[in-house]
Formats: sequence, C-alpha cells, structure tokens
Amino acid sequence: MTIEEMKEKKREHGYTYNMMSQMSGVPLGTVQKIFTGETKSPRYDTLEALARIFENGDRDYLYADMVEDSGTAYAAKVQGQYTLDDYYALPEDRRVELIDGCIYDMAAPSTIHQLIAGEVHRQISNFILEHDGSCMPFISPVDVQLDCDDKTMLQPDVVILCDIDRMKVRCIYGAPDFVLEVISKSTRLRDYGKKLSKYMDAGVKEYWIVDPYQKRIMVYEFNKEIFPVIYGIDADIPVGLYDGRLTINLAALIKKIEKLL
Repeated sequence: MTIEEMKEKKREHGYTYNMMSQMSGVPLGTVQKIFTGETKSPRYDTLEALARIFENGDRDYLYADMVEDSGTAYAAKVQGQYTLDDYYALPEDRRVELIDGCIYDMAAPSTIHQLIAGEVHRQISNFILEHDGSCMPFISPVDVQLDCDDKTMLQPDVVILCDIDRMKVRCIYGAPDFVLEVISKSTRLRDYGKKLSKYMDAGVKEYWIVDPYQKRIMVYEFNKEIFPVIYGIDADIPVGLYDGRLTINLAALIKKIEKLL
C-alpha cells in the first residue's frame, strides 16, 4: 500500500496521527513526518506497520480494553479521575492497570503469553545468577508505580530492576531499567502505544514488545537515535542493558508452540 493510498484510507476512517501511532506502534512523530511528507523515504518495516492498520484496524479497538464508566465495581468516577486508592480498593482477584487516572481491565493471560514471559524471565534470571549480578528480575504480576504518583500503576510481564532502592514491599517505585510486554489481543494497542510513551517518558532504558502473532520482537533502546530494532521471534536478541553479553533466544519454545500461533 502506497503512502497516498494510506492517506486516503486515513481520511475515510477518520484516524488521527495519535490513533495511528497507537494502532501501529510507530512513534507519533514518525507518523506525522511520513504523512506530511517531511520524511521522503520511510523504512519499509515502518510502512508495513502503518499499512497493517488499514488491513486489520478498527478505531473501536482503541478503547476495547478500557473499562466502562457504568456497570462496574469502580463506576463512581469517570476515566481519568481514578487514583491508587481506587486501585487498591478493587477485589484482589480483579486484574487491572491504572494509567493516567484510567483503569484498564486485564484479561487472564493465554498459555502462549505465559510460556513466552516465563522463558524470557528464566533466561534473564539464569544469566544474572551465573554472573552474580546485582540487578533483580521480576515476572508479572508485579506492581510498578512508574511515575511515582497516584495516577499510574502498571503490571509489565517481565522487568529488570537495577536500582534496588526502588524495590518496595508492595511495588517497584519508579522506572525499572528493562521492561518486556508480550502482546495479547486485548492489550496490543496499549503495549504499542500508550505504554511505549509512558515507559520512554519515565526513563525506562529498554523496552521489548514480543508479538507472537506477528512473530516479531521490537526492541526500543531509548538512549539510541534509531529505534525500534525489529527481530524475528526466533532470533538471538541482545539485551542492551548488558551490552549484548546476554542474548535471549525463543527458537526452541516457539517450535514447540508453533501450531498455536
């Protein structure tokens, strides 16, 4: 699909640049530069991600995982006004995330999701143990009070925390060094869009998005000029936090669960 065709589709669907960024995982500034013509020769993988919006996209997906303001146990407020008091008042068996005062329901993770997150956590943990590392690996569910305020509490799938002073009894207080999210159908737009921005702004050094359905892993190292780097899901992928001394490889696991993908 050409850029001109995408521009026409954009007008037909009424998408904003921000909506396209959230649906594709392409940074907002990049989307704007492509569609205004400032970027003359966009990367192929970037164009492919944008074109996929119009093949599969629906603007209703943007809000599909956000809780409704009526008919829920936490309907006393409207989205944007919730705080940690509301978060902690929810039943313990209710999994949600709080992002900028909005509460998002989290469906139970799939077996694919859990296997991938568990395998990545295992490889990271083994490396840290073998090298007597000082950083701490975590796997969901673990609360991350990302902005150190009362409006946001996230539950990333895998985390590496090197500043141990940020580890509290109840949560990680502040930005971890490394965050990984495994895409699911209910969270993909949040992981590609809203969370990407939150992690970057909060000071997370490295953010991975594992998309088993697209069979790719997008690696954002926010201290580098060019990101993301896109890998096949079965590639040897270096962890920037460890200068490439640690690589994650999911090939054996993917081979076992390939029929489910």
